[in-house]
Amino acid sequence: MSSGLWVNWILPGIWTTVQLTVYSAVLATVVAFGIGMARTHRLWIVRFLAGVYTEIFRGTSALVLMFWLFFVVPGLIGWAFVPMWAAVLALGLSYGAYGAEVVRGALNSVTPAQREAGIALNFTPWQRMRLILLPQAVPEMIPPFNNLLVELLKGTALVSLLGIGDVSFAAYLVRLATQESAQIYSITLVIYFVIAFLLTRGMKGLERRTKAGIGIDIKAQAAGGTR
Repeated sequence: MSSGLWVNWILPGIWTTVQLTVYSAVLATVVAFGIGMARTHRLWIVRFLAGVYTEIFRGTSALVLMFWLFFVVPGLIGWAFVPMWAAVLALGLSYGAYGAEVVRGALNSVTPAQREAGIALNFTPWQRMRLILLPQAVPEMIPPFNNLLVELLKGTALVSLLGIGDVSFAAYLVRLATQESAQIYSITLVIYFVIAFLLTRGMKGLERRTKAGIGIDIKAQAAGGTR
């Protein structure tokens, strides 16, 4: 494969894939924490609405949602998404629904004694969440979040169906130009593996850092948080 194909197609495709992964992951994280925390709310209506969101977006195809946002929404509101942002929105909302269940499960795994300690210290619900529950739950979320992040990376290949020049679309164009299917698709597999490996190493480092902070005294955190 010539250097021109690398410079003109493959490298821009890799950059587009990385951008899609990062933007979608940021949106999915926001959705996961928002919906996941709502799933543990004391008001049943909040839990119900969060549950409805989770079931809808876990039960629908990210690809079909992407097409719906790109082809149907413009006819409904008279405003079209740029293909990149239609893809980011579809992936972020879909994977965020899966992440919400990770957040809910991790929060519920914190022992009731920890919650009772926060009540005894006269913490508000938000203080209990911020100072007690999340510091203990976040380390438990990172391994399943890592799996979701790798799945999200692989899911970005769907965007090629909207004509977005990710690495999968670039590989398809190179194959058409060179008729070398084995070489280009083998290289594409390696590219996805390398990106996934780097993401996994980063998440493992983040997991170590969060676990190292679990032992911080709650009262010291509360004193700092109430100043």
